[in-house]
Amino acid sequence: MNRAVVIGSGAGGAMCARELQGKFQVTVLEAGREFRPFGLNLNLIAKIRKTGLLFDSREIGWIFPAMRIRRAGSGMIVVSGSGSGGTTTLSTGNALRRDGALRALGIDLDEEFAELSREIPVLADHQRLWSPFTRSFFSICREMGLDPQALPKMGDHAHCRGCGRCVLGCPHGVKWDSRRLLEQALKNGARLLTSHRVERVVHEKGRASGVLVRHGLRRKWFPADLVILAAGGLGTPQVLQDSGIDCDAKLFVDPVLCVAAEMENCRQNRELPMPFAVQMNGYIISPYFDHLSFFFNREWRHQAGNVYSLMIKLADENRGGITGGRLRKTLSAADHGRLEQAADTCAEMFRRAGVDKSRLFFGTLNAGHPGGMLPLTAAQAKTFHDPRLPENLYVADASLFPASLGNPPILTILAMAKRVAGLCRRAG
Repeated sequence: MNRAVVIGSGAGGAMCARELQGKFQVTVLEAGREFRPFGLNLNLIAKIRKTGLLFDSREIGWIFPAMRIRRAGSGMIVVSGSGSGGTTTLSTGNALRRDGALRALGIDLDEEFAELSREIPVLADHQRLWSPFTRSFFSICREMGLDPQALPKMGDHAHCRGCGRCVLGCPHGVKWDSRRLLEQALKNGARLLTSHRVERVVHEKGRASGVLVRHGLRRKWFPADLVILAAGGLGTPQVLQDSGIDCDAKLFVDPVLCVAAEMENCRQNRELPMPFAVQMNGYIISPYFDHLSFFFNREWRHQAGNVYSLMIKLADENRGGITGGRLRKTLSAADHGRLEQAADTCAEMFRRAGVDKSRLFFGTLNAGHPGGMLPLTAAQAKTFHDPRLPENLYVADASLFPASLGNPPILTILAMAKRVAGLCRRAG
């Protein structure tokens, strides 16, 4: 049986592993460790914060190894998952289809989305889990004519226990993440190797022969007849560049800025994150408790249960990159303009909720949806294969997006990965 090496175990990698195992003998290489949910109590974090020991968001790796932080320009940090399941373990589990830019290229993923709807449980009617504060903000958005919509959630949220820890790794197995796909792949004979960081793909005369991997102090060689690169919007370009394959300087990251206020006993920190959203021109607004800001931002000095926050997620311009592990990404004047517009809209929402603008404070500017450095084109609509790549090397993550979604991307990544895996099965 031919051998396939899948690099990365997030949405794209796990889907490809599940779909390819059987046609290929699949090995999944994950740079991080086996995922474990964040276990510390927020009250303990608040006490540690008062000591001044938590002053740099990059320290998150000390208390939560599954989360990695990198600094970018404009005072922004970029968050990614590091461990089995990739960033899906840290997501809010939204099941949003956002393939408009792909359709414009002639890419029709209807079949893949239909399959996903049958495979992944999704709950859209979860208003019973909302607090009175969230219900109030939903009504305010309606009054403002913003057409708020409940966000469908992947997983068994009918059994949600209201712990508010979706983005810290659901401790109750309610939220769906890509480890469920990995489990299916492993049951069918695939293998998953954690703490295996791919250094480069070895290729010659238009074909990849395998990958060189670092495991602790050892360097290992994995031969392959097929390589699927799904290490994420930052990891994939780095592996390609280290393998002598150029990427485009078109990085987007979907910046996030939270606008918050003290609202006594709102308990948003124990609520389903991103219960609804309003779709604006170039950004969305959604209720969201920002754990990173609570941990490290001195403006977030209030008790966790007394902070209510509205998240702005921006569809930023495609410009930036990563070279030699160094991230280069700054926001454009247009990006900053949209952020200011969105912040004003959030301020108006809070005003209607009885909170004066003087009482508002901001979270840390962060981002968690990098992509766009190997964007699909109309010429690749049928093959999903960039001519810069060896013929048996495919990419299956957000690197393929032609533009920022400004929205949760997991469901669309899963659909693209299904397409890539299907193409490889038929070719293999």
